Amino acid sequence: MIELYEKSTHPPASWSGIDDVVIIGGGLAGLFCALKLAPRPVTLLSAREIGEGTSSAWAQGGIAAAVAEGDSPENHARDTVAAGAGIVAERIARLMASEAPARIHDLLAYGVPFDKDLEGRLQLSREAAHSYRRIVRVEGDRAGWAIMDALIRTARATPSIRMLEGYIAEEVVLEGRYVAGVAARSRHASGTVFFPARAVVLASGGVGHLYSVTTNPVEANGDGVAMAARAGAILADCEFVQFHPTAIDIGRDPAPLATEALRGDGATLVNAAGTRFMADVHPDAELAPRDIVARAVFEEVMSGRKAFLDCRKAIGAHFPEKFPTVYQTCVDAGIDPVKEPIPVAPAAHYHMGGVLTDANGRTSLDGLWACGEVSSTGAHGANRLASNSLLEAVVFAARIAEDIQGLLPTPKTAAWMPLKPVADLGAEQMPDAKIVDLARTTMMENVGVVRNADGLKRALSVFSALERGCRTTGVQHMLTVARIIAAAALARKESRGGHFRSDYPETDPALARRSYLTLEDVDALTAQAPAADGTLEKIRKEMVA
Repeated sequence: MIELYEKSTHPPASWSGIDDVVIIGGGLAGLFCALKLAPRPVTLLSAREIGEGTSSAWAQGGIAAAVAEGDSPENHARDTVAAGAGIVAERIARLMASEAPARIHDLLAYGVPFDKDLEGRLQLSREAAHSYRRIVRVEGDRAGWAIMDALIRTARATPSIRMLEGYIAEEVVLEGRYVAGVAARSRHASGTVFFPARAVVLASGGVGHLYSVTTNPVEANGDGVAMAARAGAILADCEFVQFHPTAIDIGRDPAPLATEALRGDGATLVNAAGTRFMADVHPDAELAPRDIVARAVFEEVMSGRKAFLDCRKAIGAHFPEKFPTVYQTCVDAGIDPVKEPIPVAPAAHYHMGGVLTDANGRTSLDGLWACGEVSSTGAHGANRLASNSLLEAVVFAARIAEDIQGLLPTPKTAAWMPLKPVADLGAEQMPDAKIVDLARTTMMENVGVVRNADGLKRALSVFSALERGCRTTGVQHMLTVARIIAAAALARKESRGGHFRSDYPETDPALARRSYLTLEDVDALTAQAPAADGTLEKIRKEMVA
C-alpha cells in the first residue's frame, strides 16, 4: 500500500474559534460517523434534506456480516478477496469483516428493525459470490430506507450534531499543508459560507450520475472526489466502476434496481427467446461476480436479444411480500413480476475507486478523512462483493470517529461558529443540461461496461473541452471526475473486475496491484488525447439555436 503523508495533531496557529468537525454528506457514512463522534460537536452538511438524494437510502439487499452459525469473518474476508479480482487489500478486508458483527449490533441499538425469525435471531439471505447466507435485511428489500430512517431519527435527537440541509460543499480549503475547512454554497441564498474546522470528513457518496444509465440519485455526481483531487489528494482505483446487472429497464432516470437478492432466491436471467444464458458463462451462473453478470447482460442487450429477470418459478406468488419495493416498481410500470419476466439492463451502480485512505479513513491531506463510496480503502478491489458497501461505510465511519477522538482533544462545549457568508457571488447559474447530458452519454458509451483506448481518449478530449468552457462549479466537478475515471481506465491496459478493455481483454498478472493518481497525473494523461475544442463550440451553437 502506498504510504500516506505524515500526520500532525497540531493545527495552524491561525485556527481559532472554529467548528470542531465538519462532515460533508448526509448518507449512512456521514450520519454514522456523526453519531459515533457524539458528544463531540459536529456540523453535518447535506445538499438536500438529510437522507434524501443518498444511495444509502436506496440500497435494497442489506448489509453483509458473518453472524450465522458456521460462518466466520475469515470466510467473509475470503469471499471479499475472491470477488475483488486480485487487488483487494487483504488486511483491510479482514479488518472490515471482523468488525461487521459489532456494527450490526450498533445499528440494532440505533433502532434498525432488521428481519428476525420467531426466536429473535437475525434472518439472513445469500447474494452473489458469498459462500454463506450473511446478508442482514429489512422487509426483504427495504434495508437502506430502514437504516437511514433509524439513524436520521437518532441523529436529530442528538444535541451534539448540527445538521445543515441545503448546503452544497464546493471546496476543501487548505491553509498551508493543513485542511482548514470547507467552502459551501446554500441552495437558499447567494454567496459562499466558509466552515473552518479542525477535522473534515468526506462522506459525499459516489459517481453513478456521471453515467446516463444509473441506479444512483442525481446527487451521486462525484463532488467529493473532485474536491479532494483539486486540493491535491491522492486517488486510488478510479477505473473500477461496478455496473449492476439488473437495473429495471423501463426508461426511468435513475433506473430502479432489481435487487441481487432476487437471484439469491433463485431468479434466473433469460433473453427474449426465454433462453437462460448465465449457465454457459460462469459455473455460478446468476450468482457469479457482478462484473461477469453485467457483461453477459450487456452482450444480450447489445445483440438485440434483450435480457430479463425471470422470478416466476423461484419466487412467484410470494413476490409482493418478499420484495415489496421491486414489486411496486414493476406494477407501476405495467409489469406483473409474478406472471412475467422483468426487463433488465446494466447500470452504473458503485465506484470501487475514490479518495485513497488508510485503515482509519485518513487521506493524504492533513485534517481530511473520507468514508463511504467517496473513499477507496482497498476493501473492494476491482469488484465489490455484494452488500459490502453499507458495511464498509459503517465500519470506517466508526474508525474515523475513533481516530479523531484520539487525535484531537474534545471541546468542552458544543458550540459552533455562526454562519457568515464570506463572498457574495450572486446566485449560481443552473447547470447546463446540454453539457451534462453530453458528459453522461459520453461516459456510458466510452467509459462504461466495455472500454477501449480510442473511446477513452475521445472521452478525455470531450470532458477537457467541456471543462474549459464551464463556469458552474457542480458541473465542473462532474467533468473533473469523469476525466479522472477515463484517465485511470486508459492507464490500466488490461481487463480486471469492473474494468473491461476490449483491446486488452485478458487479465495481466503483472498488473495485479492497486492504481494511484493525482489530478496532475490525470492532466498528463488528458494531454495525450486529441483536442476536441470543436465539441464545445458545437454545443454553444445548439444552445443559441
